[in-house]
Amino acid sequence: MDLKDYFESTKGTGVLATADKAGRANAAIYSRPHFFEDGTIGFIMLQRLTHANLQENPHACYLFAESGSKSAGRRLYLTKVAEEKETERLYQLKRRKTSPESEAEKGPKYLAIFTLDKVLPLIGDTE
Repeated sequence: MDLKDYFESTKGTGVLATADKAGRANAAIYSRPHFFEDGTIGFIMLQRLTHANLQENPHACYLFAESGSKSAGRRLYLTKVAEEKETERLYQLKRRKTSPESEAEKGPKYLAIFTLDKVLPLIGDTE
């Protein structure tokens, strides 16, 4: 099963971990990644600590723990290569639809685009 199919068919909880240029870490709950035809992966985010860290340090790790299991899941090691702000594509990708008023209150939205550097299981170094 490829990663796109895996994330479309598997329920669980995701955490995106980033660090600033000084190495101070942050971790935040994030929904499943968006997969693009060119092999890149995207996450929609607000202007918060995760986004700020990615401006200083493009490396991130997405940890996904499958629901109902203590050890099943994936770790995706990522490098940010591009970013879009308030684009049509970003709004087409949004899984949760909210009112325009609610959207405006949250502030600007970004689509951070990453290359996939490495994939590991949730626990262990190899499949």
